Amino acid sequence: MKSPFNGWLMSLAMAALVVNAPVTASELAVGRDYVPIVPAQQTDNPAKVEVLEFFSYGCPHCSDFHPIVGKWSSALPNDVVFKRVPVSFGRPQWGNLAKLFYALEVTGDLARLDGAVFNALHKGGARLYDDQSIIEWVTAQGVDRKKFTEAYSSFGVISKAKRADQMAQAYKISGVPAMTVDGKYLVTGKELAGLQDLPGLTDRVVDKARGERKKK
Repeated sequence: MKSPFNGWLMSLAMAALVVNAPVTASELAVGRDYVPIVPAQQTDNPAKVEVLEFFSYGCPHCSDFHPIVGKWSSALPNDVVFKRVPVSFGRPQWGNLAKLFYALEVTGDLARLDGAVFNALHKGGARLYDDQSIIEWVTAQGVDRKKFTEAYSSFGVISKAKRADQMAQAYKISGVPAMTVDGKYLVTGKELAGLQDLPGLTDRVVDKARGERKKK
């Protein structure tokens, strides 16, 4: 099974050699800053540059990254669209957390409880890994139990969770959090000092994708 932490453990190990040395080169470098996704993946809206964040509520690095990427995504230009993809890496517990994400989206409670899920898991010690514990926790947050349970077990939510894992394989995601740009590039950031610098590097890869679009 692929470890969801391998990618960032490697990055952090390399970053230890270049502490506080953010990327300053004028040109992006393949392998250091990004790697091409082969084959390139089709995006949902060809009119915009699509940025995906692959993540899991169960990942502590994703929990740390959540407020960072949230602030960044709230100020994106109009030609960029940002989407989040909850993955499981084959872990049943993380698969349930992916269903939790999509079910909250259906009930309209995702914006309110998104950060609360991370906090419950990584600060509150909650074990939201099986259906019952997830339903009980969500109900305690004021969500209608029947409405959520129906959404959580629905064909639509289960299909979206499966599709998210299929996307992770197609995009060749080996660790989370991971950012991809326009279905063409996986942002690697091997010389970044930390997660706080990942959005800035993603912006540069977005600029690259934007420039390539203009040349067509």
